[in-house]
Amino acid sequence: MYSSERNLSKDQLSEISDCSFIQRAENILLTGLTGSGKSFLACAIGRQACMTGYRTEYFNMNKFIEKIALSKIDGTFLKVISRLDKNDLIILDDFGLQPLDQNARLALLQILEERYERKSIIIASQLPIGKWYDYIGEPTLADAIMDRLVNNATHIELKGESLRKRNRRK
Repeated sequence: MYSSERNLSKDQLSEISDCSFIQRAENILLTGLTGSGKSFLACAIGRQACMTGYRTEYFNMNKFIEKIALSKIDGTFLKVISRLDKNDLIILDDFGLQPLDQNARLALLQILEERYERKSIIIASQLPIGKWYDYIGEPTLADAIMDRLVNNATHIELKGESLRKRNRRK
């Protein structure tokens, strides 16, 4: 998984795989092209966190947005937020593929506010971080979300060709 072609060193991988970032309540932001290994790495870190005793929850952003929308409709939003807060680590995968509505933006901000300097989050996205403001859409909320997300985060931009494409050739 680690290599200079992927822009991930053995030292970086060791540093995040010991899950000490969770103890420090830091975030990890994984970006890169489709197939670069973002989801694989996020899930591997999540699995390691579970094995180390950290409560971890994974969401594909499509499912996360659906969960927020349904909880708003059926009146369980606060219960969902409370349950999420019990996790030491939350993983949001495919950030940027589905548009965020106002409820999802506000929920994301609320989650990040509650977790800031207390608990960790991993976000995996095909979008470069510089485009996250546009993706979030609402400038004031984007500023607040990005401030809580980026300022205590390690950013890893995975590079190289699609692992799926490479594996298909073998």
